[in-house]
Amino acid sequence: MATDTTVQDRLAGTWNFNPVHSSASFAVKYLVAPFRGRFETVEATLADGRLTGKVDARTIVVRDENLAAHLQSPEFFDTEAHPYVEFASRELTIDGDAVTLTGDLTIKGITQPVTATGTIAGPSQHFAGHTALGFELEATIDRTAFGLNWNAPLPKGGGPALSNEVKLIVELEFVQS
Repeated sequence: MATDTTVQDRLAGTWNFNPVHSSASFAVKYLVAPFRGRFETVEATLADGRLTGKVDARTIVVRDENLAAHLQSPEFFDTEAHPYVEFASRELTIDGDAVTLTGDLTIKGITQPVTATGTIAGPSQHFAGHTALGFELEATIDRTAFGLNWNAPLPKGGGPALSNEVKLIVELEFVQS
């Protein structure tokens, strides 16, 4: 929930989500370099400073079809039983263009608190007459806290193949008419 008059004024009312200018992606270290993926279907709402959203984990996009199927399996997202990754904010603070967003993230039916930081742009007038507002947010989570436990040991005591830390990157646009 928004915490001060400035935030409440800036985010007052209900904003309409614009999926064309929005995305949700992730990055996790695999072996020696980041592995990246995204979700094709993203939904969000912004009403009076409260931000909620979800991605359809069945729409995960990675550069390898076999890996996409593995990520949807019970070893990762278990999309048959848990098709959505969901977020609900508890507090949204703005200092200039800097944003801190705290809330609850649910993956695989497990809910954990998470804090995201980033920036806000707007509200500003869209050339078509609408007022637009945008967020760029990042958070780092421990995937194992959500039951995403698959890993494989590297040979010769090199540690695990997949990092437990996952960076979540969300870019959202909202408009008022």
